[in-house]
Amino acid sequence: MSHSSIYGLTYEQLQSWLMEHGEKRFRTEQVWNWLYKKRIDRFEDMNNVNQSTIDLLKENFVLHTMAEEIRQESKDGTIKFLFKLADGNVIETVLMRFNYGLSVCVTTQVGCNIGCSFCASGLLRKSRDLNSGEIVEQIMNVQKHMDERGEEERVSHIVVMGIGEPLDNYKNLMDFLYIVNDDGGLNIGARHITVSTSGLAHKMYEFADDPIQVNLAISLHAPNNELRTQIMKINRAFPIEKLMKAVDYYLEKKNRRITYEYIMLHDVNDHKKEALELAKLIRNHRHLAYVNLIPYNTVDEHIDYQRSSSENIQAFYETLKAEGIQCGVRWENGADIDAACGQLRSKQIKKTKAV
Repeated sequence: MSHSSIYGLTYEQLQSWLMEHGEKRFRTEQVWNWLYKKRIDRFEDMNNVNQSTIDLLKENFVLHTMAEEIRQESKDGTIKFLFKLADGNVIETVLMRFNYGLSVCVTTQVGCNIGCSFCASGLLRKSRDLNSGEIVEQIMNVQKHMDERGEEERVSHIVVMGIGEPLDNYKNLMDFLYIVNDDGGLNIGARHITVSTSGLAHKMYEFADDPIQVNLAISLHAPNNELRTQIMKINRAFPIEKLMKAVDYYLEKKNRRITYEYIMLHDVNDHKKEALELAKLIRNHRHLAYVNLIPYNTVDEHIDYQRSSSENIQAFYETLKAEGIQCGVRWENGADIDAACGQLRSKQIKKTKAV
């Protein structure tokens, strides 16, 4: 791909680029409006922008760097997209329907190196980071799909929980956040955006120092080092002590609630013992903590893991509540369409290799 995605530029970066190329400052707002409010598919559609500016943009940028390969629609309204990138790699993006609006789960890397032993995303190693334009374009593609349906629905929430570790692709992640949050564009509120990390403690400090007020979720999945290392190898580099020290710094800087993601694995991390350990771990800042209990989506390649029983999930939930911990159970969306993150991508790559 010789040209870069115009969606990779923040408003300030676009303004600087246009002015460096001899354009007036007001052009930025015009172009931004065409990109994100009117959501054009061709630069030529910007009918109040002069031809020389359109030609300049066409010479340097593109609007499309990926193509829809597969679209799966669930009975519950969830839509899973498999997009093919310009280099031939494929990524997943998921649209989920909730009573509060439409939420899109975006991918930040091609593959994942975190290596959680239960996860479909980690079946294929990371080959590269996505650039900011490729992350933004996932949102644009989903929104344009909704536009075409003619129901005047808009993406209102974003979760950065797809394939890859967002904080391992920090610069592109932050540009993405500022682009989608810009009130002159998609205007997706910062408090409607959640970034999920497996616990890259050193990057959490940097994230805490940034002024943007998006939400943070931490994939914890175990309350002690022995168990967490067993299922998440990232814990070797960032054990719970380091992670919780970064949590303390984040809370001091942001004073914003953190969500702890806890996947429920049968007879692995779903006993009352682990529930009590988890409550003790976060008790000192429980007023700024919420535990999201996630029933496991089974993956063919990880037959050692099964979903916790409903009884164990309920008992775990009730133990946390009794200990004064805010928590809830997140039942999956799209159970009938490869619900596990990375599952569709993994299946498609296997099919391609088999041909």
